[in-house]
Amino acid sequence: MQGVVPAAGRGTRLRPHTDDRPKALIDVDGKPLLTHVFGTLAPYVEEYVVVVGYLGKQIRDHYGSVYRGTPITYVDQPERDGLADAVLRAESAVGGPFLQLNGDNVLRGNVGAVARRHRETNADATLLVDRVSPERARRGGVLELEDDEVVGIVEKPDDPPSRLATTGCFAFSERVFEACRAIEPSEWGEFELADAIEWLLADGGRVETVRLDGWRVNVNTVEDIERAEASL
Repeated sequence: MQGVVPAAGRGTRLRPHTDDRPKALIDVDGKPLLTHVFGTLAPYVEEYVVVVGYLGKQIRDHYGSVYRGTPITYVDQPERDGLADAVLRAESAVGGPFLQLNGDNVLRGNVGAVARRHRETNADATLLVDRVSPERARRGGVLELEDDEVVGIVEKPDDPPSRLATTGCFAFSERVFEACRAIEPSEWGEFELADAIEWLLADGGRVETVRLDGWRVNVNTVEDIERAEASL
């Protein structure tokens, strides 16, 4: 499988550290954030497809075309129009099902189980999910469930339908690109990956989940860096 890594963001909440470098190159425990992402994906993928944007040349220059024996293909996201837009930008570089780990994630857990479940069930989307606090559930994608089956996913809900949240790790079939093209911008003006997964569900697609066995930190602030370093 290929590993798609959206890494186009500026990291506004990490300013001034990101005034002169992309978020993906922010240091976490002595390594750039993106190095942690590559390390998590490395056992399961044969190529990285990295979506770059803000100061993307720095990422290209830092890693080049191969990282520790794994080739890297870069694609550009000129405008940061949301995660679904970032995924769609990778379409030209992807052939077949792929793993995705968002470029601001420090994650240690059962990523291989996501790939296995995706292959075994022939799913269109397989989500690595975690039970989170009610506060955290209001800040990301949260699952709607009926009899333990995923029937929907809601982004940043005021009243979360569950406490099972996406972790930024996914496996997708190529149908996700059709879904990303079909959706409209959210109320925040971005193309949300949660809406693309909703579209797959509505179109009869199969969506599977795997519970996280491990931990993850979505790095958005200096405090998040500290939490990730403490966990590492």
